Amino acid sequence: MTATQNKHLLAELKHIAEGLGRTFAPFCEVVVHDLSNPKNAILAIENNLSGRRVGQPATELGLARIHDPAYPVVIANYANQFADGRKVKSTSIGIRNEAGDYVAALCLNVDLTLFGGIQAAMAQFTGTESGAVAETLDAANADRIRQTIDDFAAARASTARSLKAADRRQLVQDIKRAGYLDIRRGAEIAAAHMGVSRATVYNDAK
Repeated sequence: MTATQNKHLLAELKHIAEGLGRTFAPFCEVVVHDLSNPKNAILAIENNLSGRRVGQPATELGLARIHDPAYPVVIANYANQFADGRKVKSTSIGIRNEAGDYVAALCLNVDLTLFGGIQAAMAQFTGTESGAVAETLDAANADRIRQTIDDFAAARASTARSLKAADRRQLVQDIKRAGYLDIRRGAEIAAAHMGVSRATVYNDAK
């Protein structure tokens, strides 16, 4: 790869980093490393969470890629931390030229402490207190039906309302075999949770 081609590639990576940074702000820092210049490797930082600066040297992972073209291209979701101790989940993607040598890297660093705060707040908000009061607001086992739908969707990296038609039909068949459609208002509950009509659920159940 010529110097001109390398420059063009890095420019394109900077655009990708900008887009990712905007999309996942404020949780994710995105960094472009120029591995052809390890002493001043950091070329761009979007949504800067680490406090690093453009022009700083390559990390240990970057140096490992420079010295070993066989180093893994993608290292995803590994534990990391910022200089101040904040826990981070990182993913590093190496970029090789036509000769197979690493010339750049695109790295994503997710600040887990931000999610920890959200998780704690949600746990407090959704917590209930035990007591002598026993009340059933939904006698139709709606929670079990909704949980079955959510578990099915999550296993396919989707949501109840975003399932593909084929997946939804399979889900409805599963619900039918589990006997949930025989429960009073079962089809209505399932339809509402998936964002479809009862007629769609009945058709999928055939």
